[in-house]
Amino acid sequence: MPADRQQTSPLHTLLDHFVQYLAIERRLSDNTVSSYSSDLLFFISFLENAKISAPEAITAEHLRSFIRKCHRLGHSSRTMSRRTSALRAFFRFLLQEKIIATDPAKLIDLPKPGRPLPKFLSLDEINQLLGQPVSKKNPLSLRNTAMLHLLYATGLRVSELVKMPVNAVNLSPGYLRIIGKGSKERLIPLGEIAREKVMDYLLHARPLLLKKKNSSTLFLTGQAKAMSRNRFWQIIQEAVYAAGINRKISPHVLRHSFATHLLEHGADLRSVQVMLGHADISTTQIYTHVDGERLKGIHKKFHPRG
Repeated sequence: MPADRQQTSPLHTLLDHFVQYLAIERRLSDNTVSSYSSDLLFFISFLENAKISAPEAITAEHLRSFIRKCHRLGHSSRTMSRRTSALRAFFRFLLQEKIIATDPAKLIDLPKPGRPLPKFLSLDEINQLLGQPVSKKNPLSLRNTAMLHLLYATGLRVSELVKMPVNAVNLSPGYLRIIGKGSKERLIPLGEIAREKVMDYLLHARPLLLKKKNSSTLFLTGQAKAMSRNRFWQIIQEAVYAAGINRKISPHVLRHSFATHLLEHGADLRSVQVMLGHADISTTQIYTHVDGERLKGIHKKFHPRG
């Protein structure tokens, strides 16, 4: 909060408490907490211009006016989506703390967070990407192959992949122990093929990349250091080009492919949520829309009146 604020209004005080709640109890990321705080500061400024300083005085009409103002200012759908989430969370917090008796956000149709459908690879494209020849004499080839297989087999975030310590991998039962966002731990099955690729890397490549140095990081560069996200992005681009796939592929596309293919083959949403490390199942539900789009395509193609 700005240090030069002369008087702390009730709304600013409540925002301080809410930010602490998000960071400590909800354990949201610093970026999310900062974004929510900025969005709500903008909302509070709007209320102060309307001479509203008490939470119980906020009505559904104030929210409607605020949304109209945001639209007039040309705020993007992405900004409005995040701002909507911030407002809903803030009023739920105030209701939970018994600071307000009714939630004004529930009395109106706030714009629902809109998210583009995630891009993902088809099974044929996955087979093209992961089926490329590997040079067992080249430690970088073994490393890159292991990383690509592991990313698709587990749906890891790229930051989790490049920072993963060696002790996160348990090859005997075949699972990863990941400490993800908010320091939350989750276990993810490896799958037999990914397990074999990681084992090949550990046996035949990592000792050569270590060069008699010490490192707790699983995947190493040629300088025996942890890999950057940008370098792994380049590795994916090189693999995609070599596989003859004419699309731009980011590490997140493999994460999306992991989730989409699991659901297409019958996995339940809750299990996919746990493996992805989503705090809220509504985040995982985007993949059900992907599957729905695929089914619509099949119906249109094959149904006599599609």
